[in-house]
Amino acid sequence: MPWHAESGLIRSIRKWDLIAVTVNAVIGAGIFGLPSKVYSLAGSYSLFGFLLCAVFAAMIVLCFAEVASRFTETGGPYLYAREAFGPAAGFTIGWLMWIARVTAFAANTSILLGYVSLFWPAVATGPVRSVLICAITLTITAINLLGIRDVAVSTNYFAAGKLIPLALLIVAGLFHLDMKNFSFGAAPDPPAFFAAMMLLVYAYTGFEIAVIPAAEMRDPRRDLPGALLTAIGIVALFYILIQIVCIGTLPGLAASDRPLADAASRFLGRPGAAIISAGAVISIAGNLNVVLLSASRVPFAMAVRGELPSFLTAIHKRFHTPHVAIILTATVMGALTLSGTFLYAVTISTIARLIIYATTCSALPVLRRRATAPAAAFRAPAGLPLSVAVLALAVWLLMNTTWREVRDTAIAAAIGLIVYALSRRSASRVA
Repeated sequence: MPWHAESGLIRSIRKWDLIAVTVNAVIGAGIFGLPSKVYSLAGSYSLFGFLLCAVFAAMIVLCFAEVASRFTETGGPYLYAREAFGPAAGFTIGWLMWIARVTAFAANTSILLGYVSLFWPAVATGPVRSVLICAITLTITAINLLGIRDVAVSTNYFAAGKLIPLALLIVAGLFHLDMKNFSFGAAPDPPAFFAAMMLLVYAYTGFEIAVIPAAEMRDPRRDLPGALLTAIGIVALFYILIQIVCIGTLPGLAASDRPLADAASRFLGRPGAAIISAGAVISIAGNLNVVLLSASRVPFAMAVRGELPSFLTAIHKRFHTPHVAIILTATVMGALTLSGTFLYAVTISTIARLIIYATTCSALPVLRRRATAPAAAFRAPAGLPLSVAVLALAVWLLMNTTWREVRDTAIAAAIGLIVYALSRRSASRVA
């Protein structure tokens, strides 16, 4: 890649900013409804599900930490796949990443409006909803356009804004536990426990988007490994403690649509429920901020390598951000949210994430053996067995996904390969 292509970007994301980015990427809307769903499937054994999935996520993060410590350019998993397996594989991963992030933004914006409607019912439907969708998208876009430092600072505030209400729930809830609510009698049926595990696996995902804007980090090779591991540790601790509080304070947990707010109302009253609901709004807003940050850098990175039109490589002279890629990505996000057509495409993200994880973990042994690969600043303990174990678990999870998800992902990948072929053909003609 030409060095000058990213020279207009500013390296200003620090290690603690990276931790906040990762926390915002993982903790979105899911945890505010997940405790009741997994409890209905696995009962008190859902606590073990949270712990097992935390271990699985940590294994993936260790692989990501080593591979990410080799690179300083924009792209993340797209770049890793390209370096290890070639341009076509890299483009496919980048394409799936972009689709997954764009649809996630649209889906989470709709969820955000659902929580806002608790305070302002008019946003549930009609023109007010459309106006608010545009306002949210424009605000997040403006933050991302004005500079990477502004994105980092806002992300830090969003991370604090989501963790403080959750910490309040945990600390207050631990003093109101009813140990009779915990029952570890007969184990849940294997299919039910597996279904709970599938929900929990995806609750821990999202950390992969934190590695994408590496060209805007002060020292990505040094900072990324520690930031990823610290963030996933924070997430796991919060998740497990939240589940303990929900089980111990909410007898009707399995039937609750808003388990955290319902649990908070039992020991903090209506103000507690309102605080949790407000925390959900902040949590999702923070997630949207980092989703646009990462998603916009994917087409930028692919354009830098001649795989998408060159206008996407434009960097704003004043703000030093890839403004064309940001505006294009945000426009698609806003249009999908307004249309509602993203609901069909969201199914792609489940398989896409597993494919991204499997590809990055597979890249670890490939890059270790390749003498010309960039040196790793961090070496995962038992890296080779670890990557094999993660790959095996990812394949097992993929084997248990639905036919519709497989079909949709295959269609999306095929469209991406067509775009790749057309882009390469156009580039060769220009040359």
